[in-house]
Amino acid sequence: MEARVRVSETSVLVVGGGPVGLTLSALLSGYGVDHLLVEARDSTSRHPKARGISARSMEIFRRLGLEQAVRQAGLPADQVFFYRGRDLLDPDYTRTGLGHQPAEDEEKTPSPGLICSQDVLEPVLLQHATALAGPRITFGTRLVSFTDHGRGVLAEVEDSATGARRGVAADWLVGCDGAASTVRSLAGVAMEGPTGLGRYLSIRFEAPLGKIVADRASASYFLTVPGRGGFMAVDNDRCWIYQYPLPDSPDARPRVDFSDHGYLAELIRTAAGIPGLEVTVQDTMTWRMDAQLATAYRNSRVLLAGDSAHVIPPTGGHGMNTGIGDADNLAWKLAAVTAGVAGEALIDTYETERRPIARQVIGISTDNARARAGYRIDDELLLTAAYHSTAVIPAWGQPSGDSTLDPAGYRPTCRPGTRAPHIRLTGGPDSLSSTLDLIGPDFTVITSTGNPAWRRQADTARAAGLPVTALAVNTITQRAATPGQWEHILGTSDPDAALLVRPDGHIAWCADNAEASLTAALQRILARA
Repeated sequence: MEARVRVSETSVLVVGGGPVGLTLSALLSGYGVDHLLVEARDSTSRHPKARGISARSMEIFRRLGLEQAVRQAGLPADQVFFYRGRDLLDPDYTRTGLGHQPAEDEEKTPSPGLICSQDVLEPVLLQHATALAGPRITFGTRLVSFTDHGRGVLAEVEDSATGARRGVAADWLVGCDGAASTVRSLAGVAMEGPTGLGRYLSIRFEAPLGKIVADRASASYFLTVPGRGGFMAVDNDRCWIYQYPLPDSPDARPRVDFSDHGYLAELIRTAAGIPGLEVTVQDTMTWRMDAQLATAYRNSRVLLAGDSAHVIPPTGGHGMNTGIGDADNLAWKLAAVTAGVAGEALIDTYETERRPIARQVIGISTDNARARAGYRIDDELLLTAAYHSTAVIPAWGQPSGDSTLDPAGYRPTCRPGTRAPHIRLTGGPDSLSSTLDLIGPDFTVITSTGNPAWRRQADTARAAGLPVTALAVNTITQRAATPGQWEHILGTSDPDAALLVRPDGHIAWCADNAEASLTAALQRILARA
């Protein structure tokens, strides 16, 4: 890099301003981490792309204070169905909802998933991230190169409009720059897994379909034989996406100019089963369905997240959500390490915890793509993630192994490594309506009642520089809406029993009594012991 290129310094350089990069930026800001985000595009996505936001992602947005803004931008809950028929007018259509829908007496999350297309979601995330990080978020800026010297990274970025270049010295570089990741390529990390599972032409268009589908309004409209492809609702009124399957071999594709809007409009009319439909084509993109996983999530001071680390078939709607989970897992670990609270080995647990989850998601999504009878969208799947790493202290007798998901469905538990369970709270402030609202931004010791012994332990740990707070489910005013529910899931009514919950909402440690050392547990989890 030439000496005349000016250099700025930051703790973390985030490359990529899609949903994963923007979520990571917002989380880092919440933890007080100085960072810079660069995005090569000059604006947020103009194409809907990913649309399903799972319950786990909504819980993360809830923690960021964004749940209501995202919910307002998405489709109404009564439209989260999946239609199957020969065309949009098929009288013999079927319509199904989300998989694993809970009964009224077993609420498993305060923040169920929804449909919110990426072109609508990204501006919400960008506005929030920019409000926190200001000019540290720069669009129209691409990564040119970087040098990893073991203690940090020296990167060169370029203003796409002016060509001006500058250097960025960062302790850590995180690639959130998509399936064709520049960061991954420059870091020399390979991808493994099949490509070309399918090829599609995605057409964004406007048409007055709202009244036509009013009695069968859905998030996705899958066309059965003889139909081809399917429709995705952006607003279930005038804004739509048509996914048209292309032949597997590029050489076998019909020689059609995809810029011919007249031809594309006719494809849409045929698929919809409405010959006279008024169609305005807005833009198109072609994409390939791959199922790939990076061979590593970390190379020295370079980390990968989202599509840079895993390319997941969209059949199931888990790709973007898995990436948002990456950001949530990584952000608090970067915060702890850059603040000197944790040892650098904590960063290694990011790959240990998240890569096996992505591998399993890829397998489930690939099976969905091959399922001739169709598949159901599982809103709970990512709630079931159970981590196994040195950032979790297992319970006595708890089996070891890779981090896992449970496709059979989410069952509330207080086992170390799992997501802390949601219990509805009542009587407290409006901002505390779930046990999940007790969590973060530090570690949180949660007890049934306000146990003085755990409060004293938390005070001692904080005095030693360990970020932890002690809180209770039941206080003078606040209590579990269903009496005894917390104790039932915890498996004991002993007031001395406690959970230590990480900033990302996963249980790090279970203590049977207040004689166990909180400070020692935190030092072990944070790779200080």
